[in-house]
Amino acid sequence: MVSVFSPAKVNLFLAVTGRRADGFHDLVSVAAPLDFGDELHATPAQAGFTLACDDPAVPVDGRNLVLKAAEAFAAASGWKGGVHFTLTKRIPVGAGLGGGSSNAVAALRALNQLAGGALAEDRLAGIATTLGSDCALFLHRAPVVMRGRGERIEALPGPAAARLRGRRVLLFKPSFGISTPWAYGRMAAEAPAHYWPAAEAEARLAAWLGGDAPLEELLANNMEGVAFGKFIALPILLARLRREFGVTARLSGSGSACFAL
Repeated sequence: MVSVFSPAKVNLFLAVTGRRADGFHDLVSVAAPLDFGDELHATPAQAGFTLACDDPAVPVDGRNLVLKAAEAFAAASGWKGGVHFTLTKRIPVGAGLGGGSSNAVAALRALNQLAGGALAEDRLAGIATTLGSDCALFLHRAPVVMRGRGERIEALPGPAAARLRGRRVLLFKPSFGISTPWAYGRMAAEAPAHYWPAAEAEARLAAWLGGDAPLEELLANNMEGVAFGKFIALPILLARLRREFGVTARLSGSGSACFAL
């Protein structure tokens, strides 16, 4: 059996800059994996791919990205083995923490290990980008800058990464989730109200990367306007945390999970 840790991520900086002709959105983001997440176990089987999960709310059929990743890996590598996956789920669904995408990359990692390293990293990255816009970031196991629809990844420069390393993060999530397609759809419907001009987003990111400002000065997310317009408990809660405790908290991705350093 192969076991792979499947981390959650937070978007420390997220600027959605506009909608593309293909229907996706362009963005500039700094995302960091956490020492918190799911665990995926892969046990060799006679043939085919199956999945079990300890969270009954998680689908275990072809809708799950773990099984989609497995099929894509088999097609790309020609590997004929079968695997039964067991997913221990801690990352909540509909949270903006990248749980499904992380699980997909964990499946690719597990299968590649079982297949004796059949695919190089660039081939795995190519598969990951077909599964979801933010899948590729989980191949890096370190803070990254994301561009395009999320598939263009570069490692965070060393001095900037050092300002993130070891920081403690409090995650919290209300009982409701927020659908990512809904959030992007709402952003497009209300365009250009919520979009962040690309030049301004890049300038803010470049200033932080090139300086020595603390991580707190980077935090931003222009998807908050969309989420907060419907889910009003979120801005009320974050305002109270700031007013009563001096804590600045942000939405991760499209939410509904938030985080505070």
